[in-house]
Amino acid sequence: MTWVMTSKKQFYLHDDESLLDGLLRTGHDINYQCKEGYCGSCRIKRVASSHVIDYPFEPLAMIEEDELLPCCCRVRGVIYVNHELITK
Repeated sequence: MTWVMTSKKQFYLHDDESLLDGLLRTGHDINYQCKEGYCGSCRIKRVASSHVIDYPFEPLAMIEEDELLPCCCRVRGVIYVNHELITK
């Protein structure tokens, strides 16, 4: 089970739910376009995580070391994201 902590809420991801879908399901206001890792509009900064974040395929959008694409990354354990960094 993956737990997501933001300044707004804490919640867990459902099986096979992306981080982006979990954030949207729990009322977080976050930009997104393609949901495929191509555009990078959902890019957010990771505050901390208990496990390595990886991708099932290499996204085309460029991201920095402390950024992630919630539409297509795989997260496990616990991840902390600052809500102010993901608001439109």
